Amino acid sequence: MGTCEVCGNDYDAAFTVITADQRQHVFDSIECAAHRIAPTCAHCGCSVLGHGVQYSSTVFCCAHCAQTAGVVEARDRV
Repeated sequence: MGTCEVCGNDYDAAFTVITADQRQHVFDSIECAAHRIAPTCAHCGCSVLGHGVQYSSTVFCCAHCAQTAGVVEARDRV
C-alpha cells in the first residue's frame, strides 16, 4: 500500500510519479496528482491540465488569461 502525499489516503493501488527533475511523488488518484504537480495559471490560479500557454517562464491556462495579464501576442495552440 502507498500513502497519498496530498490526502493521506492509504491505498493499495497508489502510484508513483517521477517528475522531470527526478522527484518522486505518491498519489492515490489523478485528481491528487494534478493538485500537487500541475502548474497553475499566473492569472486566474486554476490548475493547467492541458497545453496551456507559456510566455517566457510564465504559464497561463489559456490565451485569454495571458492577454488579460498583458501578453497581447498570446495565442491558443489548437
